Formats: sequence, C-alpha cells, structure tokens
Amino acid sequence: MGRYRFSAIDTAGKQKTGLVEAESTEEAHAKVSSMGLMPTKMSLEIEQSKSQKRASRKGQTRSPDIQSAKKGGLPIGPIINREDLAIFTRQLATLLYAGLPLLRSLEVLIRQERNGRFSAVLENLADTVQGGGTFSDALQAHPKVFNRLFVNMVVAGEAGGNLAEVLDGLARFMEKGVKTTKKIQSAMVYPIVVMGVACVIVGGLMMFVVPSFQNIFAELLEGAPLPAPTQVVITFSNFVKNQFMLALGLLILAIMGFSLFKKTRAGQEFMDKLSLMVPGFGGLIQKANVAVFSRTFGTLLDSGVPILEALKITRDIVGNSNYRTAVERIHDRVRDGEPVSVPMERETVFPTLVTSMVEVGEETGALPDMLGRIADNYDEDVDNAVAGITSIIEPVMIVLLAVVVGFIVIALFLPIIEVIRSGFM
Repeated sequence: MGRYRFSAIDTAGKQKTGLVEAESTEEAHAKVSSMGLMPTKMSLEIEQSKSQKRASRKGQTRSPDIQSAKKGGLPIGPIINREDLAIFTRQLATLLYAGLPLLRSLEVLIRQERNGRFSAVLENLADTVQGGGTFSDALQAHPKVFNRLFVNMVVAGEAGGNLAEVLDGLARFMEKGVKTTKKIQSAMVYPIVVMGVACVIVGGLMMFVVPSFQNIFAELLEGAPLPAPTQVVITFSNFVKNQFMLALGLLILAIMGFSLFKKTRAGQEFMDKLSLMVPGFGGLIQKANVAVFSRTFGTLLDSGVPILEALKITRDIVGNSNYRTAVERIHDRVRDGEPVSVPMERETVFPTLVTSMVEVGEETGALPDMLGRIADNYDEDVDNAVAGITSIIEPVMIVLLAVVVGFIVIALFLPIIEVIRSGFM
C-alpha cells in the first residue's frame, strides 16, 4: 500500500490537493474519481523520491539540451516541430492500441528516434513513468515540447482510462493543423518568389541601367529639365547607387522595427485587427481561427476536460488576439453560469451560423460532435479560400511587376521622345 499525493479539479473547476492510499496508480485514480474529482496529477511519494535519487546518481536528471549535447545535438531552435510531434503522437496511440504498456511503448519510440534532443525528452518521460509518476506528470516537465492542450488531454485520458483513444484524437487534431498550415505556406511561396524577382530586377535597373541613361540625357537635353517621372526614377537611382549602405541599413532597421512592433501587445492587436480587414485574406483568417477554436474546444470536451479548463486552453491555442479576447470573455460568462452560445453570440468574430450550431449542440447534449462538424466545414472553407487566393495572386503579382518595370521603362524613354518631337518641330 502506497501513499499517493494528488491534484484534482472539482465540479466547480477549483483545484484540490490531498493524499490517498492505494495499491497502484490506477486504484489511486479510481479513489480520487469516486470523490467527485477529476485527477490532474498523481505521484507516489516514497517510490518517486527513490527514482529521483537513482536518476541523480546516474546523471539522468540533466536537461534535454545537455543530454542532446552528449549525443552530438545542438540546443538550437525548437526541440521538435509540429509535424514530427504529430507523428510521435500517432505512433504512441498505435502502440497503445496494439496492447503495449505505456512504458514499453515509450521504450520502442526511444529506440527509433533520430532526433537526439527529443530522444532525451522521451528518456526523461520513461524514467518518470517507471518511477511511479503518471504520463501527464512527465509531460508537464517539458512545457516547450508539450503544450497545455497536449497535457490536459492526456490528463483526461488517464482519468477516463482511454489514453489510446485520446491520443488518437489528439493526433488527428495535430495532423489537420499541420495540413492546413502547409497549404497556407505553399500558397505564400509564389508571391514571395515574385516579390524577390521584382526586387532583383528593380535593383539591377536602379544600379546599372538608369545611370547609363542619365549620361545620355545630359548630352541630349543639354541642361533642359527632365520630365517628372524621369526625375523621380533618377533621384531614386542616385540614392540607391550612392547611398547603398544607408539604403540597406534603413531597410534592415525598418524590418527590425516592424518585427519588434509586432511582438508588443499593442502591435500584435493592431496587426491582428488589420489582418481581418484585408480584402480576401480577412475571410481566410477568420475561417482559420474559427476552425482552430472549434477543433480545439471540441477535442478537449470530447476527451473529458472540464468546460472552463477547455476554454482556457483554447484561448491560448487560438492565434489571433481578437479571438483570444473573445474566448476570454466567453470563459468569464460561462463561469458565471451562462451557456457557451449566449456570450458567443455577442462576439462579432464568430459567424451567426457557428453560434447557432453551438446552441443546437448544447440543447441536444452533443456539443463536442457539433464543434467537430463546424471545424470540418471551416477546414474545407479554408482549403477553398487558399485555392481561390492562390489563383488570384498569380495575375495580381504579374500585373504589379509589369506596372513597376513599365513605369521605369516609360520614365527612361520620355526624354528621348521629347528630343525626337522637338527635332521634328
């Protein structure tokens, strides 16, 4: 019989702690659940302290970055990207479905992992589980790898005894997010390439072509004033050529200033509001955020996470600050006793169709399923919007490039046309 220290959430969403005696972690979970509480953390006091001492003697409590350094890895950048984390979650769910115990499943994944830093994290997870801790306890020690969504869904899976099913749902959620992100990124490749080509062409014209024409104009016009477009192009060319380092420095400062501004709260809110107002892109961003909100909230509820905790986690997952603020207000109203659909209807960032479907889901007791349907619909809308924007961007970028280059060419030929006309007159 061991003494287990637990943390749990009651029906009102408040945190509770205490001690229970049980033969195993599963029995301790069952005892805490019988009290009307949902366990969020469970640790065996005596055995866990012994495992920590053993790990300390063996040097296994080092940080993942130190362990990865011994394996030849460098602690630079994220330990694992979203796509690889989704693959790990899918593999772990598959192993658990096949009947392998959690510790054995982790050991299998450790052997096949090629990322040294993530392998060190997995070893740490296995050590914690082997020492008597829960899987969620182990995950909480690595917040840079496993976010609150991941941890809380595992907590719910452990409490409900359906960890494999929860991980399978989490893997589907992550895979859909990765798929949507890749589509948006691929849609942005073309305009970025075209803008890069445009900058190279304009830079070449300003540095090499325009100065040659300037000498020709000096001989032909003999001091006569240049047309306004030509003067603008020549002035800009002289600045780029003679003050190249200054121009480059100003460009770098502008980019750095914009990046720093975006990182501030005011800057992020401004850019988020602006992004929703951009024609074409605003609708895409709205659809993407509604899809993320619905998918995250529905997945958490379906896994057994309490509604208030699910709203808090969803608020942190949603990318746009306007939606985060809206979800925060919804959370406060739900805490005061209102159903989700009532405060949601007052938030302008959510379409009427979404709030109506949420209301139906609440009335029928199938809110998680309804949120999943909303997410599926909006994921499809995001795919269609990305395809539509991609088809529009190509001709728009070509026209923009033609206008810029055409303006320069016309500006350079205007003085020559004036000389020809004056010669005939």
